[in-house]
Amino acid sequence: MLKDQAAGLRAMKSQFKQTVASPKKTPDSETGADNLVRVIAVASGKGGVGKTNVSVNLGVALSKLGQKVMLMDADFSLANVDIMLGLNTPFNLSHVINGEKTLRDILQSGPSGLKIIPASSGVKRLANLSPQENMGLLREFERLGSDMDILIIDTAAGIADSVVTFCQAANDVLVVVCDEPASITDAYALVKVLSKDYQVQDFKLVVNMSRSPAQSKRLYEKFSRVCQQYLGVSITFFGAIPFDHDLRSAVQKQSPVILSFPESAAAKSFRAMAAGLTNKSAHKSTHYFGQFVRNMLKL
Repeated sequence: MLKDQAAGLRAMKSQFKQTVASPKKTPDSETGADNLVRVIAVASGKGGVGKTNVSVNLGVALSKLGQKVMLMDADFSLANVDIMLGLNTPFNLSHVINGEKTLRDILQSGPSGLKIIPASSGVKRLANLSPQENMGLLREFERLGSDMDILIIDTAAGIADSVVTFCQAANDVLVVVCDEPASITDAYALVKVLSKDYQVQDFKLVVNMSRSPAQSKRLYEKFSRVCQQYLGVSITFFGAIPFDHDLRSAVQKQSPVILSFPESAAAKSFRAMAAGLTNKSAHKSTHYFGQFVRNMLKL
């Protein structure tokens, strides 16, 4: 009996390795695996720095530029993308994990054509998925590849396992920081863990709630210098969102500032960042969506 069990386990392990290394090919119309998709992970060392606001407004700005954008709420325990957009989401990722719905079933339509994959706030099990559940979820994602040009992943704050995995597999990692000691220290810790332990080397810094361009420049230069000196990591300055009362008003209205106050300073900053992501040189880091899924499976 023990020999039979051992043989069965070896067979299961071999089958798992083959699945990860060489995923079964299916028609493009079913999986979208051959569709070029840019995957952007938005992360922060700590909560409260405006990470989700950046994800939402950047997604809307990219949609308005004609991109097919999908925004995944990947803060599996404290999800709030749907709240920021005032969406009623009867179904979310927990229903996909439980086998009740597919990802396509739970997709929500947001403003300007933005598509939302909602998570469920306060559902602890979503933050602790088994390897089998993760693989099933990724296979669901593969089927959505043809529906998007850009996938934005609004990760959880900090350095949870899910954050590390998404950042490893993404094309771009946007690190959102504001000019306060805890935010800067925790952002550095995030970059340190991702670069030293998981070999992520490409980071783009987004300075939020900036009081002036000069302040943003000083913060970036200081942060970049420390990361280069102690971690050997080069940080790219991606953009700054000014401290803007219109942005706060938009949050209270549960509407993206880029739509509620399109001429505000914050809205102009988001449009500039979106334009930076869609220029010709930006496409160098785009890869096939199937590759993103395979990267996730390997991790």
